[in-house]
Amino acid sequence: MRKANSGESSPVVLSVDGVRKKIGRKWIIDDVTFDVREGEIFGFLGPNGAGKTTTIRMLVDLIRPSEGKITVCGYNVNRNPEKALQFVGSIVENPEVYTYLTGWENLQHFARMQPGIDNERISEVVDIVRLDQRIHDKVSTYSLGMRQRLGIAQALLGRPRLLILDEPTNGLDPKGIKELREFIRKLADEGLAVFVSSHLLSEIQLLCDRVAIISKGRVLAVGAVDELIARNSPYVLWELEPFAEAKGLLADRPDIQIQNLEDVTLDDSIIAGMGPNSLITIMDQDLIPEIVAIMVTAEIEVRAVHKINPTLEQLFLKLTEGENVE
Repeated sequence: MRKANSGESSPVVLSVDGVRKKIGRKWIIDDVTFDVREGEIFGFLGPNGAGKTTTIRMLVDLIRPSEGKITVCGYNVNRNPEKALQFVGSIVENPEVYTYLTGWENLQHFARMQPGIDNERISEVVDIVRLDQRIHDKVSTYSLGMRQRLGIAQALLGRPRLLILDEPTNGLDPKGIKELREFIRKLADEGLAVFVSSHLLSEIQLLCDRVAIISKGRVLAVGAVDELIARNSPYVLWELEPFAEAKGLLADRPDIQIQNLEDVTLDDSIIAGMGPNSLITIMDQDLIPEIVAIMVTAEIEVRAVHKINPTLEQLFLKLTEGENVE
């Protein structure tokens, strides 16, 4: 369950300030700015070619920005990467695990690369990701969800304050996605800052406290999920018969706006269920009972009426003009 308020008083763990990246003569990232705070889950959304992966690579110092500053816990990632990245655990793209080793052997292997990681810490992260029953089995026998959790255990070994997850739900079934969502929320509730990139907009809406939407290298919106969604007008879908007379009654109301379908951004599932006698209005949803009564008095059959609450997907498609997500 998403937090009602991620809390602006919480310490900033990751700060991205005016970051730009130029390749050749082209700026592929242009003035990207956002903060990620302790104990929040921050979503990062972007269409194909938006610069999402490039930004993530800059966060972990795989590539360097041309301009701007990235800091983790106050340390500049580019000027002082060793100190900054000691606070970061990340899975960029797929978790790197050795399938011929057991889960425990994988964690021991990665623990050797970091100072101060002993078997006690390995046991701690195994308990955190709930792999204690299977940790001594070979990874080749793990489900995709278990491998994802093993990858997160690896990222948690160094006690990071920031966890970066690139498309963590890729390939997971609905049950695996739900389990991972609950697990990530638990980590955030314990104070970890979690940065998640994903193309599953409905999942981001359920999971994240705040989001940044990036398109063509620029951040178009940053804010709390509920606040961003509230920017979209709530729609009401009507199915009425006879259609022409019903449309005329609605058009005569100054407090109701009938929308052209080509101008409305709706989820595909809603569009698929619309019939030939359907129309979309913007109106105060409290007016619905009054309008239904007027239609009944006018002997117009109200076959269906649905409140369509705004979604993150609608906002995303509006801001990015319908571009596909990665």
